Order: sequence, then C-alpha cells, then structure tokens
Amino acid sequence: MDITRRDFCRKMGLAGGAGLLGLTGGTFLLKACSPEEEVKETGDKVKPDQPQPAYARLAEEGKLSERVEKAYQKLENCELCPRRCGVNRLNGETGFCNSTDQLIVHSHTPHFGEERPLVGTNGSGTIFFSNCNLRCVFCQNWPLAHKGKGEEYSDDDLADMMLDLQARGCHNINLVTPTHVMPHILNAVKKALEKGLYLPLCYNTGGYELEENIQLLDGIVDIYLPDLKFMDGEMSDKYIVRGATDYPESAQESIKEMHRQVGVLSRDEDGIAKRGLMLRHLVMPNRVSSPREFVYWVAEHLPKDTYVNIMAQYRVAHQAYDYEKIDEAIEPEEFIEAMEWAKEAGLTKLDKRSLENLERFRRKLN
Repeated sequence: MDITRRDFCRKMGLAGGAGLLGLTGGTFLLKACSPEEEVKETGDKVKPDQPQPAYARLAEEGKLSERVEKAYQKLENCELCPRRCGVNRLNGETGFCNSTDQLIVHSHTPHFGEERPLVGTNGSGTIFFSNCNLRCVFCQNWPLAHKGKGEEYSDDDLADMMLDLQARGCHNINLVTPTHVMPHILNAVKKALEKGLYLPLCYNTGGYELEENIQLLDGIVDIYLPDLKFMDGEMSDKYIVRGATDYPESAQESIKEMHRQVGVLSRDEDGIAKRGLMLRHLVMPNRVSSPREFVYWVAEHLPKDTYVNIMAQYRVAHQAYDYEKIDEAIEPEEFIEAMEWAKEAGLTKLDKRSLENLERFRRKLN
C-alpha cells in the first residue's frame, strides 16, 4: 500500500502533540508538572546537571525525525525482527507478534526488580509492551507476550507515560519487549523530548533482533539490556514457539552492534547506569540454554568487563510443563557451574545479584 506523506504525518501525529492525558486502569497517568528545566539556545529542555541523552543530540543534528519516518516505513512490509513476516501492519494486518500499527501497553511504573544500576533509589521507569516476537514456551509474562493483555494507546500517550515516569523520579525509561513497537517508541521519544524528556533510554529486549534495525537506533538508545537466551539453534527452535533456529546468530550479531554503539556500562557517582551494554542470560534446567557456551562467547566477542547478569530466576511457567527437560526448577549445582564458567572465562563485571545467588546456592549445598 502506498502511503502519502500527509497520511503518514496524520497517522503519527507529527503535526502536533496532545497534552497530558488522564488514563484509566493500571496505567493511570499523573498530570505531572515538568521538573525544573533550563532552556538552551536551541530551544531544547534539559534538567540542570543532567547528562544529555543520546536522542537529544540526534535531534539537535536534525536526524531524529528521519529515523522515525524510516522506522514507520518498516511497518508497511514488516521487517522489524528476523521473522520478516512481510505483512502490511499499516493496513491492519498481523504477523507472528499479532500486532498491527496499534500500540498496546500493559503498564508503566517505577520498577525495583531490575539490575541495581538501573533501579538506583527511585526505580527504573518500566513500560511493558504487549505482544512479542518470541513467545517462548517458558515465558513468565505470557498473558502480555502471548495473549496481548493490555490497552490501546497513541504515540502521544506513550510520550506522556515517559514524562510521567520522569516526574516520579525514575532514573531511566526502560522499554520492555520493544522490538515489534520500535517505530512507536521512536515517535514517542521525539514527542516527549519536545516536552522536556531527558532520561536515558533502556532498550530491554529478548534479543531476537535484526542488526540493521539496531543500527537504526544508533544515537537514540543509551542503555541496551538484551537477553542472550540460547546458544544452540536446535534448543531455540524447540523452546521458542514456532521455532527460531536463527535466534543465536541474530542475537549475537545484534549484541555486537549494541556494544559498538554504547560500549561497556558507565555509571554516575551514585552507581546509576548512564550508558552501555548490560547482558542477561537465564540459567535453565539441564543446560538447555548452554551457559558455558554463553560466557565463553562473551569473553571472545566482547570486552571481559561487559556487565553480565547470569540469572537464577527460572521457574516453570506457561507451556514449560509440557517439555520434559524444562518442567522443573534449576538445581543449585546448575547455577554454580554457570558462575564458575563465567569466572573461568575471565568475565569481571558480573551482576551483584548473580554473585549473591552464587553464595546462596553454595550455602544450600553445605
């Protein structure tokens, strides 16, 4: 379908923005006042002493609107993830992720369960998007990811959610499961910047990304938080609904591009994440996630001081009961060996909670 520039602008609301909205339900938006701001000669609003986020610099260069347009064009023949469904989401068609061009959000809230450099004292400003391009059989958020539980919002609403989280003191905007709604996110960031957004963006992804789309985010995202779930295509094919044998390769190439853009994690004087890559790996029963291969891949392809969170929180959920090798909790020995492999590989920036879990499991065995 051909889309005119006028239709394009009308669809995204680029010609004008809505004011703050009072939203009902789990994502009620406070009519927050803007924090204390200063206005630079360029007209951009930033908080005093707040480092300028990447997207603000891109906007100053006049390139942010161009990225928004390029991202939205991808919905016409959808290729936002390696599945490349090719459906016309602008015309209401749906692919694997079950999404059209309508944005669906489950909730937005300060979150205190993320990595400590993201949480700090006031929480990570998480926005949970509904639907997913993976839909793992063991998904713990399956009502959102598989069933699409949430409410429909506009890009203006999304911008206001970001501003609300900023007004509530969050340290960052944490975009959870963003891949299939990346165009909406970019448009909302542009709108929120015009209203005073200054927080760093955290792109919290399951890892099933196209490197070319991560390149589109260069200069927009400050913090990347990807999973690297599987190192073996046969395992990813089995435990990701409808298969994804190319998951390991796609995730690895995208993660290398993420690192190229933002480097290793940097923090402020309070230990709060400012910019960089934070990598997650969930230890699963019976080594199906290949933790040894994961840590040695990181050691070979990324700096050894890359921030790595080896997670012990696997639990049997959703359809995992139907799969013999993952229908049980992990054993202490399975997590301990994963952490020992990480140290053996020379990784030096392991998440503090990972280290605490290591000691907890060791005590359990004694």
